[in-house]
Amino acid sequence: MRYEAVLFDLDDTLYPYEPAATAGRTAAFERARTLGYEFDRETFETVYETGRREAKREVPAGAASHDRFAYFKRGLEEYTGEPRPGDAHALGEAYWDEFCETMAPFAELRPTLSALASAGTAVAVTTNLQTRTQLRKLSALGVGDAVDALVTSEEVGRDKPGSAMFTLPLARVDCRVGDAVVVGDNPAADVAGANALGIDTVLFDHAHAHGDGDAVDETLPETQHPDHYVDSFAAVREVVA
Repeated sequence: MRYEAVLFDLDDTLYPYEPAATAGRTAAFERARTLGYEFDRETFETVYETGRREAKREVPAGAASHDRFAYFKRGLEEYTGEPRPGDAHALGEAYWDEFCETMAPFAELRPTLSALASAGTAVAVTTNLQTRTQLRKLSALGVGDAVDALVTSEEVGRDKPGSAMFTLPLARVDCRVGDAVVVGDNPAADVAGANALGIDTVLFDHAHAHGDGDAVDETLPETQHPDHYVDSFAAVREVVA
C-alpha cells in the first residue's frame, strides 16, 4: 500500500550505531589520558559502565537516562570520590565529536528518502535521547533536510514504546495511524509500540539479530512481530516507497 507517512527510528536504523559508539568511547578515553587520568582501556570502560549504570538507576526511564555527559559525570564521581564537572564535560564533548565524525548512513538511505519525497510521503524520525544530540546526528548523516519532523523522548517525557512517541510525530505530519508505517530495529520499542496502536511495522534487522535474513525470529513475543521484515534499505524502499 502507499503510505502517507513513514516514521523512522534513528540509531541502528538510519546508520550502524556500534562503530560510532566505539569511536566515541575511544576518543573519550584518549581525552581522559590528556587530562591526567592514568586509565588503561579496561579501567576506562569500567568507569564508563559504572557511570551508565548509576545514571540509569538514579534517573527515571527517558532521555536523561541515555545522557553520555551524565555517564561520565557519575563515573568520574564514583572513581575519584569527588565532582569533576569540567572533566566530565570534556569527555562528553570528545565522545560526541568523534561519534558524529564516524557516523555513516546505511547504503540506500538517501535514495530511499529521496524516493519518499518524490512520492509526497512525509518522513518523521522518532527516537529516544536528547533533541540536541539527535539533531546533530541527522546533520552528520546529511539527511536533516529530508526529515519533516523529529520527535525525541526528551520532548515527550518518556521512551519508546510509549504511545506518544508515535502519535506525536504523526500529528506533526498530519497523518492518521492507518496511513503510516514505522521502521525500526528494536522489536520491543519500535515494533511493539507501533503494533499497540495499529500502525504497520517494518523491522529493520541489518545484523540479523532477530531473524535469518528471510524471516523474523518466531521466538519473539507476538506483540513484537512486524508486518514486514527487512535487512537493507533497498528492501525498506520496496515496502514503504
